[in-house]
Amino acid sequence: MPALMADLVEFARRTDIPVLAHAAIAHAQFETIHPFPDGNGRTGRALLHSMLRHHRLTRNVTVPVSAGLLADTDAYFRALTEYRRGRPDAIVIAVAEASFAAVRNGRTLVEELRAIAEGWDTKVTARSHSSVHRAMRFLLQQPVVNTRTLAASLDVSAVAAQAAIDRLVDVGVLTQISAGNRNRIWQATDVLDALDAFGARARRRHG
Repeated sequence: MPALMADLVEFARRTDIPVLAHAAIAHAQFETIHPFPDGNGRTGRALLHSMLRHHRLTRNVTVPVSAGLLADTDAYFRALTEYRRGRPDAIVIAVAEASFAAVRNGRTLVEELRAIAEGWDTKVTARSHSSVHRAMRFLLQQPVVNTRTLAASLDVSAVAAQAAIDRLVDVGVLTQISAGNRNRIWQATDVLDALDAFGARARRRHG
């Protein structure tokens, strides 16, 4: 086992292989070695994403390639079996197809978030650099907030952050999800719905 893992690490360090094929084969080899009693699937998928990120095929956000692989587990396991029979092209094709599906899904999410932001802009009349508008931009990245988190992220006082939250509650951008008046938490439901749809699309079987 140590020799196999050392060989995999050495392979993962190579720079002379196309990135997507490199990551796919490293992933398949890790799953073939299966070094742990539990958690090999999660670790192998993390390895795949880490290699894509390390080689800058993904940059700001990790594309959920693993979700695309798991959308059709039968096809994924067939590809792994073919790899173990000496056909590495099968897993490379599976990862490539999952990657393209993930890119399409990510683009759809971006379009939905842009539409949400435009809809919010029609609800709020304030200066473009005001705390309210800055808060809306922040909610696209982090749709669940409290006063302290928002104040720290916008570098404003707690009073200013709370005023922005109150304004966004008034126009329907934010909804309080905690009970009472202490340690309150708010969510941007529109963004969470878009993220839920994103996740559902990622898990959907492609045929």
